[in-house]
Amino acid sequence: MKPFIIYSLFAPAALMAQERPNILYIMTDQQTATAMSCAGNEEVHTPNMDRLAQRGVRFSNAYCSMPLSGPSRSSMFTGYTPGQVGLTENGTPMPDSIRTRTLGTLLEESGYECAYAGKWHAHTNSLPAKEAFGFENLHGHNDFGLAEACVEFLQRRPRQPFFLVASFDNPHNICEYARHQNPPYASFEEPALEDCPGLPANFAVNPYDADALAFERRQNHRLYPTVTFTPDDWRRYRNAYYRLIEAVDKEIGKILDEVDKQGLWENTVVIFTSDHGDGCGAHQWNQKTALYEEVVNVPFIVCLPSGKNAGKVLPQFINNGEDLMPSVCDWAEVEVPSGRQGVSFREVAEEGDTAKAHRPYVVTETFFGETAGTLGWMVRTPYYKYVLYDTGKNREQLYDMRTDRGEMRNLAVEEKYSTIVREHRALLDEWMRCHPSAATHFKEKYIPKD
Repeated sequence: MKPFIIYSLFAPAALMAQERPNILYIMTDQQTATAMSCAGNEEVHTPNMDRLAQRGVRFSNAYCSMPLSGPSRSSMFTGYTPGQVGLTENGTPMPDSIRTRTLGTLLEESGYECAYAGKWHAHTNSLPAKEAFGFENLHGHNDFGLAEACVEFLQRRPRQPFFLVASFDNPHNICEYARHQNPPYASFEEPALEDCPGLPANFAVNPYDADALAFERRQNHRLYPTVTFTPDDWRRYRNAYYRLIEAVDKEIGKILDEVDKQGLWENTVVIFTSDHGDGCGAHQWNQKTALYEEVVNVPFIVCLPSGKNAGKVLPQFINNGEDLMPSVCDWAEVEVPSGRQGVSFREVAEEGDTAKAHRPYVVTETFFGETAGTLGWMVRTPYYKYVLYDTGKNREQLYDMRTDRGEMRNLAVEEKYSTIVREHRALLDEWMRCHPSAATHFKEKYIPKD
C-alpha cells in the first residue's frame, strides 16, 4: 500500500506530484561504453540508443562501481560502494540494515509510483516478491516480454510521478555463447567469418600487464573459456556480442515508442546505462571483473525533460553505482540517507558545460571471488588511469588516457612517471579512508610505499 503523503494546504497533492519529473531508468547488462553506433562504433547498429543520445547528454567517462552484476546493481540501489556493505559477490544477501532505505523505498515513500521489470540481482536474480524494495514487480529476469510489461505500465497513465526501471539481461548472453551454449534471451544468425568484425587494435596483451589477470584466467576455465580461442574465434565472439546489443536495442525501442506516443518526454528524466562492460576481445579478455577500460567504462546517457542539452557529450566522471541514488533523489526532491557519498550529476547534465567542475576522480573496485580472491582498484583522473591489484608482478599500472585508452603501454614501469604514480596512490589512499571496508582496512598492505 502506498503511504499517505501530506502536502502543503496551498498546493494540491496532484499538482505537486506532477511538478516532479517521471524517472525512467533503462539498464542493459555487460555493455561496454563504446558498443553503440552513437559512440562511433561502426560494427554495431543501435538506433534506439542513438535516439537517447540525440535527445540527451552522453557522458563518455562513466564507470561502474564494480565490474560484476550483483555488486554493481547493489551499489546503484543502496547508494554505497560494494565494499562498504560487503556486497562484493553475486548472490550476497543485502544487509537488513539497508533493505528499507534503498532507492525504490525512498521514492515510494515520497509519493512516486515505483515499478521494476527484469533482472534485479542486487540480492536475488529477480525481485523476490510482487512488491519488494519499494517496487511493484512487473516482470522477472527474462528479456522476452520485458519491454511489453513496461509499456503496459506506462499505458496505465499513473497520476503520480513514476520511477520505472527496465533492466535487460542482454548482451550478457555473450557468456553463454562463449561457453558454446544457446543464448537464452536472443537469437541471431552467425555469418561467414569474413563478415565478422575484425580484432580490436588492443587485442594483444601488453608486456607489462598484471600477472594477477593471467593467473585468474588460468584458474577458472568456466568463466574464461576463451583461453583456447583462436583469432577467428574472437572475431565470431565480437560478432555475437554486437548482435546481442542490437537485439536489446530493439527491445528498448518498444519502450521509447510508448514514451513518444504519450508525449512523456516533456516531464520525464530518462537515464540509460549498463551495470558493467565486457572485454570484447581487448587484451584477449572476455566477460568482466578485470579493470580494463572495456570492462569498467559503461554507456551513460541522461535525457532531460523537453530535450534540454540534446546531443551533448560531456567528459565529467560518473560513478553509475553510488552516484545514481543522489541524482535520482535530486530530481525527486528526496533527502539522501546519511552515509552515502555519491555525487549527483543533475546539475552537470542540466548545465551541459564541458568545463564545469564535478568529481576530480572516480574509483572502481573489484574482487575475483570465484577464483583466487584477487582484489583491485582503479583510479581515473582527467589524464591518467591508475590500476592496482593486491598481488603479483606488475600489479601497478598507469595509462595515459589521452593517447592510450587501449592500455597498451604501462607507464608505471617507467621512472619518469614515478611522481604521477605516487599522486594516484595518494588519491586511492584518500578514497579508501572515505570508503572503509574489510579490504581497505588493510590499505597499508596493498598500496605500495613511495
